[in-house]
Amino acid sequence: MKAIKSKAWLYVASMLAVAVAGMIYYYLFSAFSRVPSTTYIFIDDDDSQDSVFAKLSVIGTSHGLAGFHALARHSSYAEHVRPGRYGISPGECTFSVFRHLKNGMQSPVSLTIPEARTVEKLAATLSRKLMADSATIVASLKDSAVCARLGYDTATIAALFIPNTYDVYWNISVEQLLERMLRENKQFWKADNRQQLANDLGLSPTEVTTLASIIDEETANNAEKPMIAGMYLNRLNFRSAEYPDGMPLQADPTVKYAVRDFTLRRIYHKLLFTDSPYNTYKYPGLPPGPIKIASIAGIDAVLHCTKHDYLYMCAKEDFSGKHNFAKTYSEHLKNAARYSKALNERGIK
Repeated sequence: MKAIKSKAWLYVASMLAVAVAGMIYYYLFSAFSRVPSTTYIFIDDDDSQDSVFAKLSVIGTSHGLAGFHALARHSSYAEHVRPGRYGISPGECTFSVFRHLKNGMQSPVSLTIPEARTVEKLAATLSRKLMADSATIVASLKDSAVCARLGYDTATIAALFIPNTYDVYWNISVEQLLERMLRENKQFWKADNRQQLANDLGLSPTEVTTLASIIDEETANNAEKPMIAGMYLNRLNFRSAEYPDGMPLQADPTVKYAVRDFTLRRIYHKLLFTDSPYNTYKYPGLPPGPIKIASIAGIDAVLHCTKHDYLYMCAKEDFSGKHNFAKTYSEHLKNAARYSKALNERGIK
C-alpha cells in the first residue's frame, strides 16, 4: 500500500514539475513578440519601468508581457532602466528580451555621416538617427571650447567628420560621438599614407580637407577631381609681383558659401565683392575652413592630384559637369565666353 501511495505522489510531483516547467517555458522562453519582423524599442533617459511596459505592450504577446512583468517584479529593473535602442526579433524569448533591456545590451545604429554643407544640416541628419536633438549637436559644434578640445575651431570643425558609416549606440552622447569621430579621423589619416602625402604637399589634413570641400562643390565627377585639385594647388603655389601671396583660388562655390545661397547657378560680378573670408575672389589662399564635409574621393583627389601647368578652369558649355582648363588668362576668357553664351541660351540666371 505504501509503495502504491509513493508511486502516486511521485506521479503527481512529476506532473506538477512538468506543468511548472511548461508554464516557465510558456511565459519566459517562448517568443515575446507577436510582430513578424524585428522591432526596435527606444528607451529614453526619462523612461520608467511603467513606460517601458507601455512601449513593449505594442508588440508583446500577452504571455510574454506577463513573463516580463514577473521578471521585472522579482529583480531590481525599476531602479536600473537603461536608455537605448533595443531590437526584438520575432523568435526572441521573453527572458532574452528582459536580459538585454536590464543589462543595456543595445542594438547598434548604422550612422552615416553626410556630405552636409552646414553644421545645421549635419545635425539634422544625425538627430534623426540618435537620441540627441539637433539643437544640442549644433550647440556643441559651435562651441569654441568643445572644438578646441578636439583640435579644431568653429570654422574647421567640419574637417573632423569623414563621411562614412559607423556603428554607434542610439543614446551616445554628443561628446562621445565627437570623440568617436576624432578616433575615426586619426585612423583615416594614418591609412593609405594620407598624412605623409599631405605633408609632401605642404598642407595639414584640415587644409587638404578644406580644398577637397571646394573641389567637391565644383564637380560630382570623381575622375576629374585630381585635375581640379592640381589647378587649385598651382594657384596656391603661384608667386609673382602681382600675386606675392599666391593667386586667389577664385572658386565659385566659396562665394555661394559666403552669401549662404547654395541655389545659385550663376555667380554675378557683384557677388565677387562680398566681404567674407570665405570669398576666394577677394582673399588669397584657402578659406578659414571647409565649405562642406568633404568626400573621401575629394580628399584623395587632393592627395593624388594631377600634375600639370593649368591655372584656370571653366565649366564646359555642354553642361556635362566637366571643365575646360587653360594655362593663360586669354585662353580662359574664351572658355568663359562659350560657357556664358550657353547659360544665356538656356535662360539660366
